[in-house]
Amino acid sequence: MDKITEYVTIKEAAEFLGVSPSTLRNWEKQGKLSTHRNPVNSYRLYRREDLERLLKLIRNSSSSTKK
Repeated sequence: MDKITEYVTIKEAAEFLGVSPSTLRNWEKQGKLSTHRNPVNSYRLYRREDLERLLKLIRNSSSSTKK
């Protein structure tokens, strides 16, 4: 696991992407988003880099459907 500062909680990730934590859990089940587990408490953690990449995809797909 990389530095803990490179990861965010499910709540922070949901706020960053503008979706609910349930949506993130569903995306994880569908294989759309990978998660990591905190080694101490097993909470879901998301890499900031992965979230930024996903946000770009979301923005690109929404802008292409508006055309």
